[in-house]
Amino acid sequence: MSYLVLARKYRPRNFTEMVGQDHVVQALTNALTTRRLHHAYLFTGTRGVGKTTVSRILAKSLNCQGVDGQGGITATPCGVCQACTDIDSGRFVDYTELDAASNRGVDEVQALLEQAVYKPVQGRFKVFMIDEVHMLTNTAFNAMLKTLEEPPEYLKFVLATTDPQKVPVTVLSRCLQFNLRPMAPETIREHLTKVLEVEQVSAEVQALRLLARAARGSMRDALSLTDQAIAFGSGQLQEATVRQMLGSVDRSYVFRLIEALALGDGKTVVETAEALRLNGLSAASTLEEMSTVLQRMAVVQILAQAAGTTTASVADDDSDPEATDTARLAALMPMDETQLLYSICLHGRGDLGLAPDEYAALTMVLLRLLAFKPKGQVAGGVPDQAYAPPAEKKTLISSPVTPPAPAPPAAKPAVLQPWEDAPAALAASPVMAVATVVPTVTPPAPRNASAFPPGQVLPVRSGAIPAESAPNCEQNTTPARMEPAQAATEIVAIPVHTQTENRADTVAAAAAPVLVPTEDGDFWHATVQQLIKGEAITAMVRELALQSQLVARDTDQWILRLERESLNQPSTRDRLTGALQAAGFGVKLVVEIGRVVDSPGRRNAAAAAQRQLGAEKIIFDDPFVQTMMRDFGAKIVPGSIKPL
Repeated sequence: MSYLVLARKYRPRNFTEMVGQDHVVQALTNALTTRRLHHAYLFTGTRGVGKTTVSRILAKSLNCQGVDGQGGITATPCGVCQACTDIDSGRFVDYTELDAASNRGVDEVQALLEQAVYKPVQGRFKVFMIDEVHMLTNTAFNAMLKTLEEPPEYLKFVLATTDPQKVPVTVLSRCLQFNLRPMAPETIREHLTKVLEVEQVSAEVQALRLLARAARGSMRDALSLTDQAIAFGSGQLQEATVRQMLGSVDRSYVFRLIEALALGDGKTVVETAEALRLNGLSAASTLEEMSTVLQRMAVVQILAQAAGTTTASVADDDSDPEATDTARLAALMPMDETQLLYSICLHGRGDLGLAPDEYAALTMVLLRLLAFKPKGQVAGGVPDQAYAPPAEKKTLISSPVTPPAPAPPAAKPAVLQPWEDAPAALAASPVMAVATVVPTVTPPAPRNASAFPPGQVLPVRSGAIPAESAPNCEQNTTPARMEPAQAATEIVAIPVHTQTENRADTVAAAAAPVLVPTEDGDFWHATVQQLIKGEAITAMVRELALQSQLVARDTDQWILRLERESLNQPSTRDRLTGALQAAGFGVKLVVEIGRVVDSPGRRNAAAAAQRQLGAEKIIFDDPFVQTMMRDFGAKIVPGSIKPL
């Protein structure tokens, strides 16, 4: 008897055996129970997550005859009737699977649709399952649109694809779409444990963790790798053999590298990289394993900071033998260095292919963090104490500077030394001093207080700085500068007129536009949008309305504010007034120049920016895009994402 691989042997036969797709199972189960059945379903997701399996289970649920032959539509097919067994074996006459990757032309689709006019032979429904439907040509898609939209009551379409973006929107709008998610490593590990218990194969927990991570969300890949590991390990799954089969790096190397980087030990980093070279371990796998450990370290650090406890107590996990080492490294490395090293490892994977030797590139990637370590920073941490974020790093060390002696009244001009003598002078002094020429200013004669308008008399504090508050600055106070301040005992406060708007404020606001919504701004934005929609204002008049802010309005007069004086032309203002009067606002416009914080143009720009962020989030959150970026190093061209 031929051997049946695990991926086929343990393919789910009903919805209860499905793993990791509870959201799809719940929706289909409720639809079958309440008889709210759609005529077309589209299942999307990466490879090996159960698209074809869900299609077959759905076909069995629609055509199950029950153990006694009297069954109907059910969410729990019996699995023993003629329809269920024939669908599992692939010989049910009313269930047709079409591989669109090899049958992508219009002729194949037309041949399939010709069977739609005939009623089911054995079952209750005809089910057409088209796998990899995105591979069909545009002509083939167009040929099936009408039948897909209004099929006979006995016909159900099930489409499956790994790339839903290539499916025309005309097809998407005719189907119920279900996105099958990639499975978490823990979900895959638990399922592999159950399968190996049935197969009576002994396995180490860490070996199953390696297989679950290598599957990258695909249960079929996990079962296939398990088959390979069983053969490689002679019927046993041990961590060492699985690592050797996958080419994974032993986590002990990773922990050693991260600890050396945290302590600033460059020698250990180089020696460990050389050990990886001698053992033939993958450099890309090393960076990938380091990224995984650093991500877990960052989570432990932020949880410990939020809880105000130790990293060891947060990372206490008996099921993970590496939790203790992860917690120890999390306490050893500051949070900012963890984030920096994580980013360096991610970007370093792309640099491996550019270097002539990937191990030399790996060494440079690892040493990059040591190059960015602030000078004078003390390496290490306190693992046994509650985790606290590292103190702010001080990269500039202030050295005491001896104040210059007061210059004589008739000092001669200083003669600058030639450049040839500068190196000797710099070598003699550890601090490079920059000479500045300060002109001598004669204090003005005291003015009579009666010359000022009446005001409040304010006391003046001494300009001397207490020594205990500024230990590094007690010698920086120049006596010549302190004399005028010490001579004065009081000053008269003069009323100052504050100008609210000026040209400087307008230029600064134009350089960094901000939007501060106002009540009049809501009314003005709605009014301008109505005028633009009705084409009552165009060209310069429309620009004047969009760039202006309504600051005040009365029954017969509105005040607008502009930042650009070029828009404030009499003809343009008169045309805008006429458009408002035609719209029912019999007012006179007064335009002033000043700072604008709420205009229709800024509101439209803010709304466009929000739509752009939403469009980029949709693209970056798409599972296919994430898969392409993760597995193939794909990058999105900046500026290519546009909201619809």
